[in-house]
Amino acid sequence: MSLVANKNGDTLVLSVESTRIDSASAIAFKDEMFNATRGTQGRVILDLTKVDFVDSSGLGAIVASMKALGDAAKMDIAGLSPVVEKVFRLTRMDSVFRIFPDLPSAQSATPA
Repeated sequence: MSLVANKNGDTLVLSVESTRIDSASAIAFKDEMFNATRGTQGRVILDLTKVDFVDSSGLGAIVASMKALGDAAKMDIAGLSPVVEKVFRLTRMDSVFRIFPDLPSAQSATPA
């Protein structure tokens, strides 16, 4: 699992450089997210542009990463492929996260 972090003001952008977040990579993803977001305040944008598959373990790791932020930070999601977007919609995670079509849209949106 590879995660690239970029800080822009109060916003931390985490770009997933892997094509899958599944049972084989969920634990590594969660560990990298925890390390990248430890002590973060403000806004986190999780850029999933390169991800074309997420299973229930991967979705659980994303939710766990959001919960680990606590009240100090809020996580938004950007760049869902149609397949990944369907997973978020079917599990109603689209009502838990603010989802943006791409990273520029997420970055230009007003933080929640």
